[in-house]
Amino acid sequence: MTVKEARKIVQDFNENKRITDEDEFMFIEAMNFLIEEEKDPRDMMWLGGYYYELKRFDLALKYYEMAATMDYDEAYECLGYIWYYGRTGERDYKKAFECFSKMMDKGNLVAEYKVADMYKNGYYVDKDQNKHESMIKKLYEKVQKCDNVFDPVPEVYTRLARIKTAEEDVDAAINLYLRAKDWLAQRIRFNAFFGNLNIMKWLIDDLYELIEFDEETFDFYDLYYLLKTPHKIRFFYDDKEMHLESEMEGNECVVCFNGKWYHSRDDFFKDAAVDNVKLTSVYRDLYGFEVI
Repeated sequence: MTVKEARKIVQDFNENKRITDEDEFMFIEAMNFLIEEEKDPRDMMWLGGYYYELKRFDLALKYYEMAATMDYDEAYECLGYIWYYGRTGERDYKKAFECFSKMMDKGNLVAEYKVADMYKNGYYVDKDQNKHESMIKKLYEKVQKCDNVFDPVPEVYTRLARIKTAEEDVDAAINLYLRAKDWLAQRIRFNAFFGNLNIMKWLIDDLYELIEFDEETFDFYDLYYLLKTPHKIRFFYDDKEMHLESEMEGNECVVCFNGKWYHSRDDFFKDAAVDNVKLTSVYRDLYGFEVI
């Protein structure tokens, strides 16, 4: 294999919408070849990110640590997440704080709100709600300059919304949640990463603690609210009628979409598709939502 051949395999893999086991094997072989040959930390992060999305966190850790040995900034943010959440089975808040602090000092906005979270929760540092709130409010001003859907605007807005809720400024909290929802939906359109979907789920849950759900006017991501309990719903895509149903099974609803069952609302939002097109990527084209 040559570098040119390996790059072609990687490019084809990323453009292929129907991945086979052989495609994945060749992609991983190509990426490891490129890492060995060129030692580019961007390749290490790419492969680490691929494994992270698959929730194969031990392998993600391997490649993030590899990039960190080359002092590649992005690696520290990702390592911070692994240690903060204990993705490999072990939480290490000291390591997480060190990784996030290193990046916060370089102006990384994601690292800054994670450090703020650590002060809120008392992880490694003393619990300090005032410091948490002060950091988030300053971050809110900073993210006003952001214009990329992958910038951490929803993460900051939802944190500030919770602060506003505690301050009983409900109107401000609702406004922040709605703005975060729109921004995040645009991000998920390009990357239905489980972390982004979780933020949306929590956002919707929090939003409808503050306002009454209107069954006459709702959209695709409002289904997070409806699918918590048994419902029958229909909507349309490309002039075709879609059918969605949730039923209780144990303590959680299972979801049936157009005859296919999903274990949970999480699985539905992650995998549901029409003609191999994920619903999250065409959410703007879904219409006529109705509870039946």
